[in-house]
Amino acid sequence: MTASGCVTVHGELEVVPAATRAEAAQALKAFTAAYNAADKAYDPVLDEDQVGGSLGAINQAGLTARRKNNPNGNANHRALELTDATYVIPKKAGWPRWFVADTDSNRDVDHGKQDTRWLLVFTKSGPGAGWKAVYLSVVAPSQLPGFAKDGDGRAKPVPADSTALVVSPEELSEQYTGYLQKGTPDVFTPGASTSQWRTTRQNTRRAGFSYQYIDQPLDSGAFGPLGLETADGGALVFFSSKHFERQTAAKGLRPAVTPDVRALLSGEVKSTLTKERVSSQLVYVPKKGAGTGKVTILNRLPGLTSAKGS
Repeated sequence: MTASGCVTVHGELEVVPAATRAEAAQALKAFTAAYNAADKAYDPVLDEDQVGGSLGAINQAGLTARRKNNPNGNANHRALELTDATYVIPKKAGWPRWFVADTDSNRDVDHGKQDTRWLLVFTKSGPGAGWKAVYLSVVAPSQLPGFAKDGDGRAKPVPADSTALVVSPEELSEQYTGYLQKGTPDVFTPGASTSQWRTTRQNTRRAGFSYQYIDQPLDSGAFGPLGLETADGGALVFFSSKHFERQTAAKGLRPAVTPDVRALLSGEVKSTLTKERVSSQLVYVPKKGAGTGKVTILNRLPGLTSAKGS
């Protein structure tokens, strides 16, 4: 999957809206219903057909872990409500097709500093496939830039290999994970998900234990980047990445294993525990020569997807 998604299947060359607004609204409704059923029962089977990509990996692993620890379901379930939806539907040819649902959730405080918007990206891989939510980002309304529009008033998808931006969408995952590993390329605005996270990891200390962090790009298939052109020539891009944290204990010690980690654990923790997480990011990428020339991470959503002991 690419940011432009201009793939021709069965001779479909015509550039058309990815979905009708009615179709987009139905996809959001189906996702919300399945999400609530799965969350109430802690059963990943109940929404596995509605999620994919990084959101699916995080959602399914989280439900699996919580089900093992709470076999009777979620005693504190509170139904998710997504209202005031605006659908950003780009025009494109072929498959996959995708759109963004910009919604208000009942998980925040409306108005003021705690007000947020939930952005859900839905994709459809082919004519007979269903819509799946592959990205979720939670952002303050003030952080969202305006979108560029084509002659028909539709949003404009950004090609994965765009050369008009300071970083092309297809390079974001590799550059982000490279930065976390080495501090270069330094193309990201300092913040909690960039410079501060690197500093925290470098300064992690605990007597008798050592820590190692490995970051890997995750940028193909359902995990590929998806971007929309903004009114100023930049882009709003969703992309994925993978992160490992390895904890090694000195002789006579053993890494602690929490219930959520144990639920996703393979192997036996003797001296080493490795946690694997998938993360999705929403970033603003300026066009070349604009502003600071750096990519700003607006939201990062990580989730534990597996653990291994040795």
